[in-house]
Amino acid sequence: MRRGRPRPAGAALAALTALLLPLTGCDPPAAPTGHAAVGDPAGGGNRDADRNAGGGGDRDTDRSARGDGGRAPGGDSGRGQTLPPVVDHVRTTDRVVFLTYDDGAERDPAFAGLVRERRLPVTLFLTDTVTGPAYGDLARLRPFGASLQNHTLDHRSLRGLPRAGQRAEICGQQTKLRSRFGVRAHLLRPPHGTYDTTTLRAAADCGVTALVLWRAALAPGGDLTYTRGAHRLRPGDIVAVDPDHPGATNLTARTERLLRTIEQQGLSVGELDDYL
Repeated sequence: MRRGRPRPAGAALAALTALLLPLTGCDPPAAPTGHAAVGDPAGGGNRDADRNAGGGGDRDTDRSARGDGGRAPGGDSGRGQTLPPVVDHVRTTDRVVFLTYDDGAERDPAFAGLVRERRLPVTLFLTDTVTGPAYGDLARLRPFGASLQNHTLDHRSLRGLPRAGQRAEICGQQTKLRSRFGVRAHLLRPPHGTYDTTTLRAAADCGVTALVLWRAALAPGGDLTYTRGAHRLRPGDIVAVDPDHPGATNLTARTERLLRTIEQQGLSVGELDDYL
């Protein structure tokens, strides 16, 4: 794991006046279903659901996802395959946390201004059918710190799908991101935070090196919630920022409030790509 160069959150930028566009896309973050293999284990796992998922679900999900050398258990064509880890927290002594956004960040024009002004190292997980029309705007954020990663092609729940179906969702978006941006995405956030061992195998097939969940989430009202552990930010936490929807405080204002909280706790925003 490479050590990153922390970037300070800095003082809050005044929110720019912007008109939010109509909202679609990801559900608000909830406790992810799965098990982390690197860093601290993720909470909220549903072992019975993972084991009994239909279609391509595998009964060895717990063993492979928890991490036993990163090798897929025998018994199918994935024998001996190196599986990507699943993380919601990065083990590091650096006093950094990581800000991640799913589909929806592009709908607040002021948010792009915040990223540019702060050179904020955010990670944006993109679904083609949701954010495809905004790809041009998102591409212009890359020089200012934004990392564009995979959130599948159509935002289908992956757990239980056969391997071919999961490959189509993951590899299909890999191809889209490569053709639109010239980047090879190596991180995947599975829709709704759910996955099974087949997901790990399909992700490995597509060149994904880690599945990224979250330990903390920024709720619509601006408060932080936690999937497990201490109810405070810790160095290495991955934070999921809920996309805007009716009734939520706008994304830029919530991000600015979060940056103040990060700074008050003696933390800064790190670049997730430097650690995974």
